[in-house]
Amino acid sequence: MSKSEHAEWIVTVTIGDIALVLAVATVFVMLARRIKQPAVIGEITAGICLGPSLLGLFPGDLPNRLFPAEVRPFLNVVSQVGLLLFMFIIGWEFDASTLRGRRKSVGGIWLCSIGLPLSLGMGLAALIYGAHDSVNGNSVDMLDFCLYLGVAMSITAFPVLARIISDQRLQFSRVGTLALALAAADDVLAWCMLAFVVALVTASGTGAFVGTLVWSVVYVCAMLLVVRPLLAWTLRRATTALRPYLAVLVAAGVFCSAYITSEIGIHAIFGAFLFGIIMPRDTDGTLREVAMVPLEQAGKLLLPLFFVVTGLNVDLTTMSASGLWEMLAIIAVACLAKLGGVAIPARLSGMDWREASTLGLLMNTRGLTELIILNVGLSLGVLDTQLFSAMVIMALFTTAMAAPLLSMSLAKEREEAMAAQAAAGTKPVGAGAAPVAADGDAAQPDGAAGVRQRPSSQG
Repeated sequence: MSKSEHAEWIVTVTIGDIALVLAVATVFVMLARRIKQPAVIGEITAGICLGPSLLGLFPGDLPNRLFPAEVRPFLNVVSQVGLLLFMFIIGWEFDASTLRGRRKSVGGIWLCSIGLPLSLGMGLAALIYGAHDSVNGNSVDMLDFCLYLGVAMSITAFPVLARIISDQRLQFSRVGTLALALAAADDVLAWCMLAFVVALVTASGTGAFVGTLVWSVVYVCAMLLVVRPLLAWTLRRATTALRPYLAVLVAAGVFCSAYITSEIGIHAIFGAFLFGIIMPRDTDGTLREVAMVPLEQAGKLLLPLFFVVTGLNVDLTTMSASGLWEMLAIIAVACLAKLGGVAIPARLSGMDWREASTLGLLMNTRGLTELIILNVGLSLGVLDTQLFSAMVIMALFTTAMAAPLLSMSLAKEREEAMAAQAAAGTKPVGAGAAPVAADGDAAQPDGAAGVRQRPSSQG
């Protein structure tokens, strides 16, 4: 086969794989919805099933035949484009006003919700480090390993949480609004901590690490103090003739910011997220209509590929008995740390145990946010395949457990939320109320209580 024929074969297989992934992901999302689970559960499961954990059990080496090694880098590139667009929309939807007036109620719970999982995660990492101290023949620094697992344990997936709160009609309740505020604060701190750990892992020495941190701070300040006002000034003066090109220009800005943060040494996802944070919010919905909605839909189309790229790296068939016990320990520590780190301080702050445990369950959802962090760890060589697989299953389990457990315990909470809706004169969810974000619909980070709302025309 000539080089041109080989290149054409790669393009053909890549296109076929994209079609297969989109079809399978859609089927699994529909099944997840039927059992009242967030779409991200279906997408994660689809990715795992297309990998060696299920498809690899059949004769014919199907995962490698369907997704040849030569094609996987191209699938990864396409999936990263969808991921960057998703991170940009998440940044743009973030609304800092969620935290205003809630510092006292959020502060103590928030510190515990991050601190306890971080501490217990690092402690567990220290215990299992000996089994994962090298990846592909390269040694893994113990501090890097412990910090990375600690950060991964402390994550809450804000978009998934928002979707669950919407499905449970809790966005007007005390628990729902507090959970959104906590998750919003969690999200920002988690990305900052991850940027710090990535800089630590990738730096070749103390000087390089300090340099990465300094350049990161300089870039963030430049984006907030220079680029943000410049964008606002430009958009205010944008002519009608420019509007059809806004989506393309915004996408160019997203990818440019992602490139810069990657060059700095803190991964491309931070640049996309930061560009979303500094992007001006419009009051009349024009920017959303002409730029954000098209970019969101593009991300929705491409993001299922991210789950398949993840699933191809999850191989449960090679997990040993000790690996299975390790996975169970990871799940137990993740659940106990997050539930305890939220429910206990919430109870001490005046909530009853029902409300406190509900808040803990909500904050225990991890979803796509966890997968992003795990994939970064795998690409950096901090996590090996066995530990990566165990952590992906933990993310799947903690996200899947939230909805059914909440459904069993929230009859009184629903009554409170519906009464608040009636008092506010709003329509019930599903009947025209402003929609709440999905990531959960991993690929659909729509607006939510705690995120910037869509105009009613987008409902």
